[in-house]
Amino acid sequence: MSVDVLTEVVIDRSRELVAAFAGDPTNAPAWYARIRGVDWRTAPPLRVGSQMDFVAHFLGRRLAYTYEVIDYAPGERLVMRTPAGPFPMETTYTWVDTPEGGTRMTLRNRGEPSGFGKIAAPILEAAIRRANHADLARLKTLLETR
Repeated sequence: MSVDVLTEVVIDRSRELVAAFAGDPTNAPAWYARIRGVDWRTAPPLRVGSQMDFVAHFLGRRLAYTYEVIDYAPGERLVMRTPAGPFPMETTYTWVDTPEGGTRMTLRNRGEPSGFGKIAAPILEAAIRRANHADLARLKTLLETR
């Protein structure tokens, strides 16, 4: 069973500011509760082919994985993929202007779990959904109080 979770938030800040902050992997620990650290494997700036090592804690487990940028349109879209591990995942961010001058940001996680993850996919999907809502709420608060 595949996992596909789409979450969105409207942030009362410009698309340029939201995309620059949320699209910089170095900032991930500031708004993702479960991400503990990010180390660049390739030198910044962000571009297609960039690779970063992430360390996270999810469902009581330490996860270490490498994301590679597979699509990047600055200020519009960022797609990263981790093909290895028990849960190969693709993460997509999109940013669009709202009529009020803010930004609608979407966060999509999708992947095809293997092994035990395949059996636990419905539980995993629900946990990802809860985490994404909380993380986007944290990002909104962080950016709107700057």
